[in-house]
Formats: sequence, C-alpha cells, structure tokens
Amino acid sequence: MATASVPPEVEPPPPSLKSGVWNFFGFRVKYHPDGKRVVDKTTTVCRMCHAMVNYIGGNTTNMNAHLRRHHPSAKTSEGSQKQQQTHMLQTLSESFRQPLAHDSKRAKEIDRAIATFIAVDMRPFSVVENTGFREMLRVLEPRYSIPSRTHFTDIAVPALYKETKAKLETAVSAAPAVALTSDGWTSRATQSYLTVTAHYIDPEWQMKNCVLQTRLVESHATDDLAKGLSEAVEDWKLVRPNVTISVTTDNAKNIVNAVTAAGLGPQIGCFAHTINIAAQKGMAVQKVSHLLAKMRRIVSFFHRSTTGCNVFMKKQQLLQLSGKKLIQDVPTRWNSSHDMMERYLEQQAAVYAAMADNTVKKSMKNIQNLTQEEHALAENLVTVMKTLKTVTVMMCEASSPTASMILPLKMNILNSMAQSGDDSPAVRDVKKNIREDLEKRYADPALQNYLHKCTALDPRFKSLRHLDNVTQLRVYGALTTELVLSIEQDQAAGTTETATSAETQAANSSDSPSASPPEKKSAMKELFGELFMSQEPRTRSAAEVAEEEINLYRLADCIPTDDNPLRWWKEHHSLYPHLSKLAQCYLVVPGTSVPSERVFSTAGDIVTASRSVLSAEHVDILIFLKKNMEIE
Repeated sequence: MATASVPPEVEPPPPSLKSGVWNFFGFRVKYHPDGKRVVDKTTTVCRMCHAMVNYIGGNTTNMNAHLRRHHPSAKTSEGSQKQQQTHMLQTLSESFRQPLAHDSKRAKEIDRAIATFIAVDMRPFSVVENTGFREMLRVLEPRYSIPSRTHFTDIAVPALYKETKAKLETAVSAAPAVALTSDGWTSRATQSYLTVTAHYIDPEWQMKNCVLQTRLVESHATDDLAKGLSEAVEDWKLVRPNVTISVTTDNAKNIVNAVTAAGLGPQIGCFAHTINIAAQKGMAVQKVSHLLAKMRRIVSFFHRSTTGCNVFMKKQQLLQLSGKKLIQDVPTRWNSSHDMMERYLEQQAAVYAAMADNTVKKSMKNIQNLTQEEHALAENLVTVMKTLKTVTVMMCEASSPTASMILPLKMNILNSMAQSGDDSPAVRDVKKNIREDLEKRYADPALQNYLHKCTALDPRFKSLRHLDNVTQLRVYGALTTELVLSIEQDQAAGTTETATSAETQAANSSDSPSASPPEKKSAMKELFGELFMSQEPRTRSAAEVAEEEINLYRLADCIPTDDNPLRWWKEHHSLYPHLSKLAQCYLVVPGTSVPSERVFSTAGDIVTASRSVLSAEHVDILIFLKKNMEIE
C-alpha cells in the first residue's frame, strides 16, 4: 500500500460491481507519456484517504480489510442488505404464522376433513379436544385454530349429513323400485331404536343398499315399529305407482306384524334367520346338545389356560398341523357351532396329544375327551350342516339378488335332509327337526307366488326346474298378467302425452298466418305409390307385446348360477323393454335382513360405553354417514 501527496484520479467502478465496498473505492487512472488515459484494473484507490490497494481477480477482501483498519466508521451496504433480507424472511415467516380466518377456504376444508374423520372412522366428538390430536394439527397446519367440540356436533357433522342425504335422495328417487330391510336394536343406554335400510338398482344395473334412518322409538312394540316404518317411507318418498314396497325382516312377531300395520309388503322372512332357527332345532337333539357341551368345555379350557395353550401349540408343531386356534362357539349362532366342530376335527390329533400331556392333565379336572361314537357323530353333523353353512354364506352377499334364491335353496336344503340308511339315530333326528321347521316356512300362497316371480325373473333360475310343469305355467301366467297391466299403463301415459303434444301443435298451427304448401311427390311415388302403397303398422295390444317378451325370455338360455343376473339384464334389457322394468322391481328384493343387522355392530362401535349419552339425532347422523358417505 502507498499514499500519494497529490490525490490521484479515480475511475468509478462499473455498475456490474455491486458490492457495498465500491462506495468507497474506485480504479486508479494513469497517463502515458503520449497523453493516453489508461484505467488500471489491478489497483483500487480509497476515496477517503487516497490509499492504493491491490485488486486481483475480483476479490474485495483487501478493500474490506482497509476499511476495517483505517475507517471503522465506514459501513458498507452489505450489512444493511443482509438485515433487510433477514427482515423480509422474518416477515414472510410471520405471514405464515398468521391464524387462518374461520371462514377462509383452507379452514373450511380442514373443518370438513375433521368432520369426515369423526363420522367415517367412528371417532368421538371429544377427539378434537385430545392433546395428541391437537398437536398433530398444529404440526400439519400451524395457522389453523381448531374450533370447539360444539362446532362439530352442531355445524360441521350435520352439514356433512345434509350433503350426503341430498345426494342419496337423488339416487333413491331415480330408482324404479325400492325394497326395505329393517330391525330393532337396543343401545347401551337401554334406548330402543329402529334402523331402516333401502335397496335399489341404479341405472347401470348395480345393486345398491344404504341406511335411510335410525329412529328412537318408545319400544319395540308393533305399533311403534309400524310408525317408524311409515315415517321412513314418507320422509324418503318411496311410494311408486303400482309398485309394492317389500320389507325383509327376521321372524319376530312384532316386526312381522309391524310391516302389515304400516301398509307395506310383502313381508319376507330373512332366510338366514330362518336357517338359523331350523338348525337350532336340529342342534337341540339330546345327543347333539351333549356333544356340543362336552366339546365346548374342552375348547374353553385351551382358551383360558396358558399352560394348555402352550402345550397345544407345541403338539401342533410336532404333528405338522396348522397353527390355528380352536373356535369357541356362540350357542345362539348355529354356524359358530358348526365352525367349532369343524376346527376341532381338523385339530383333533393335537387336542388328544395335549390332553394326554401330564402338565395338562393336572389342570383338566372334570373335562373328558370325546368318545369314538361322539367323534363319529361330530363328523356326520359337519357333513349334514355343510349345505346350511354354504347357503348362509351365500345369502349374505349384498351385491346380487338373493330373494330369487329363497325357494330353490329351500328345496335344495329339504332334499339334503332326506333320510339315509346310513344315518345314526341322532343324525336322523337332526334331519327330521330341520325338515319339519323348514317345511312350514314361506308356505303362504301369496308370498310363494311373489317369490316364484322373483325366481322366474332371475336368468339363472328362470327355467324353474325346482317346480312342476303346472306351477311353472301358473308362475309365468301371473307374470304375463302383471306385465300386460304395466304395458297398458305405459301406453295410457304415452297416449296422454301424445294428445297433449297434438293439441299444442294444433294451437300453434292455428295461430300461423298461412298454411304450409302441399307436399311435392317424387317421381317414384308418382309411378308406384298407388300400387305399392305402404300400410300403416298395426298397433299391437298389450297382451301381444307381453306374450312376445315372455316367450322370447323363456327361450333364452339360462346363465351359469355363479354369474351376475343384473349384468345379464344390463346387456339384454333392450330386448325386453317392458319385462326388464318388472325385473328391476323383483330382483331388488333382498332375501335376508343382514344389511340391517350389520348396522348393530356399527351402532355398537358408535354408541360405546363412553358415548352412551349421545343424542338420538347424533346416533342417526353418525350411523347414516358411516354407512352412506363416500370419500372422493
């Protein structure tokens, strides 16, 4: 560094050099002997003390060091720029910490998401007050201030209910026919409820089911249940001209009578419930009851004893059996007894080996193994009950028609319960009890006729091979009669519309100032019009149209029994335009009340012990949203 007595000439730095140090420095200017001016880019001059500082490769370190050493009061703009940038970042960060307005789009979206979480995942309203839940929201969206519990109970969740109900009302109102299932249940707070579920076929021929409402009733007496059913039909506007509203329920007298009292019907007994009652009658045979009690004690021991359970698992490994646990049955559910026997027989070698183990014998007091005769009886019972088990599982399928299968399956079960010479006395008694109970079910002639129509309109069973020829003709004759009435009503409605349209056209033509010119005939019409004049098509009667569609339908091949009949109707409804409408009215009927009974488990998860004080309105809303809301 050198100083000059005479201030040197300084060249200002170019605009491209933006460091704050250039506010105090410039480039040194030299002059050649010939007078030529030259800017020295290797040396900078301090404007304050005229000191010269080396400048190499764009490095400003030397200039900054000079200012710090000789001019500490000089402040470059870099510090202020950094402060300004820091301030801007702080401002931006603070803007993200500003709380969201409750009516902002983002806040409303989060409110809706929380309401959906409560309804669909069956969470209590108090979850919004839980520390962990609030901390999660704080991390995900610090700007969001979660509203109080009452906001969700009174505003957010009811808003979801209204939105979902509006969509469902549109879908249900477009259905040509709606069938119902219904049943009553009691909450933990000993309050009586009635749940009504609806079933309909959408325009794409897909079976749909939904919960319409869950209402608090005074009791499960017939009058109260009938009132609840009537309210559901009225509130949802389910009545259709000349279309019945079938109701599928269990076989309890109160709900059966309530359907009639409400002016609905036909009432169809749940086939799964019917099978359960018949199977329970079979299981009530003394030897069978004794066998189940004995097996139940053995299974219960291995469930509650840790020593027995450990020995049992070791024996399974030694015998190379699957590690499945024994099944404990529920006496009121015959299929659980079937599953218990089936699993016991599957694991019998491990059971015998475990019971013979010395460590287990000490704990198994008054528990005896099955005798050879009892073991044989269990095997025979599993075989006998196999058909009932298969039917029960199949009837619980909700995506395809099931009422059409009731009578064919009833016939199939009765045939499987026929006596055989190889049957033991106990097995004969089981079969006899099941047959006697099942034969009296669905015996009402009007109900039989209705179910026969359901079967006939199912392309899997339309041949009606389970019926004699006379009954087949009678069923299709009844279908033809009903189809004629339906066609006549359609024709009457079409005639009314045509007459109205003609009157409108006549009124419009009378108002026109001039009539249209006569139609000009073509050459072909001039030459051949009289000779080959086309005849007006003859209007066919409703009976002719109905008979033609019925005959065409009966001539078509049956589809495999494991195919979906609704898919067949979707592909062929244009061939049977009138009969397909009738099919929608009959195939929509469920053969079981399982959809309503499934609500019980949902209700049990919603009306828990800690939430037993939920109002009836909130119970209705939460069950409705759980069963009907679709998350897009």
